[in-house]
Amino acid sequence: MSQSSPSRTISFWYSQIGPQPTGRAPLAESAEADVCVVGAGFTGLWTAYYLLRADPALRVVVLEAEVAGFGASGRNGGWVEGRLAGGWEHWAAIGGRDGALAMERAAQAAVDHVGQVVADEEIDCGFRKGGTLTVAQTPLQLQKVRAEVTEDRLWGLGPADSVLLDGPAAADRVAVDRVLGARYSPHCARIQPAALAVGLAAAAERAGATIYEGTRVTRISPHLAQTSAGHQVRARVVLRATEGYTASLARQRRVMLPLISTMIATEVLSEELWAELRWQRAETMLDGARRYVYIQRTADGRIALGGRGRPYRYGSRTDAESPPDADAVRSLRQRLIDLFPALADVVVEGAWQGALGAPRQWAPAVGLDEATGLAWAGGYVGEGVAAANLAGQTLADLITGTDSDLTRLPWVGPLGRSWPPEPVRFAAVRGVNAMMRIADDREWRTGQTSLVGRAAHLISGR
Repeated sequence: MSQSSPSRTISFWYSQIGPQPTGRAPLAESAEADVCVVGAGFTGLWTAYYLLRADPALRVVVLEAEVAGFGASGRNGGWVEGRLAGGWEHWAAIGGRDGALAMERAAQAAVDHVGQVVADEEIDCGFRKGGTLTVAQTPLQLQKVRAEVTEDRLWGLGPADSVLLDGPAAADRVAVDRVLGARYSPHCARIQPAALAVGLAAAAERAGATIYEGTRVTRISPHLAQTSAGHQVRARVVLRATEGYTASLARQRRVMLPLISTMIATEVLSEELWAELRWQRAETMLDGARRYVYIQRTADGRIALGGRGRPYRYGSRTDAESPPDADAVRSLRQRLIDLFPALADVVVEGAWQGALGAPRQWAPAVGLDEATGLAWAGGYVGEGVAAANLAGQTLADLITGTDSDLTRLPWVGPLGRSWPPEPVRFAAVRGVNAMMRIADDREWRTGQTSLVGRAAHLISGR
């Protein structure tokens, strides 16, 4: 197994599109704007893009500590999935049954919105809408998959939105070892995320946005973003779009938990291997474990797989620029072989990690406080590619004062309560992760639901 491990990198995705980016010019002096976006990831870039499409006269400034797409946007699994974290009951508790279904439909539509912009702006990011599979390799996992499809039906999704496949039908799509069944949804696309981030940044600039890189914001306050260099941007609206890096802002350390996810990418597989695996439709794929892995067939013929690893660093550190733990890489490679034994000798050519943002309610939110001019979006819990597009559309309507179906969705509002202080936060996250690992092992061996796993879900609040 080989792997590139420079002391400072972004991701294997970035290495595929050329040399590591050197960055745009930083903010050299204080400035004024109509909208100041803090963070040049998907949320910030989509918001800038949609704002300027709605009103080209707006002065939109984007401040980025590193380079566009440096955070989760350039490191993720490349799923544009039409589903938000939180689940049916969470959204129904805020917006009722109709609100929950509207939230789901808006997320599904965001997949096609991404695809449309990719086409319009000629962004070469391997966008392909093949849907997504959640595969079951044990009877207990199959029970979970069936329950998900049943729940989707109860909340109003149709037979084409959430499909239960039996073992042979699932294996006909992707030849997962010992697959017993799967849930299929058509509302997902595959992308190369770094290519999308780079292309979207260029599209936002063409629309009129000004992006400053190497410009670290240390504090956000009403109508003001302050940088580590002593400069500031004063604006009618200041948008916090920092996701897993929110803890680096003053007085924001407990707003968002930066969870670390590890990814690997294989060498390009031979045509013979692809024929054996089937997988011709390029569906994204999730396994049925509690500590699940997420997988895609890349546009250039690799398999990219992520999950596991050491999920949290004390004090909300990200450590995203460091190479991932060797144990995490080995664990992911072993899971790949568990799913596809034919890949036992396949080489891993890339391994990296990134920080995603998790709010205490385990569900995202977007909002704007008109009195202070402070806006926010995030908390996608690893399901943010399509969600960030929806957030950008929603924020554009909120900021321009456009009353729309999007501004009435149940996720428009505050993120909710904060995480507990250290060392409680560290102990809780590490403890829950260990419990999930124990539960997965027991459930795989015994075929029975683990009480440890149930307890872990209760403690985490998910």
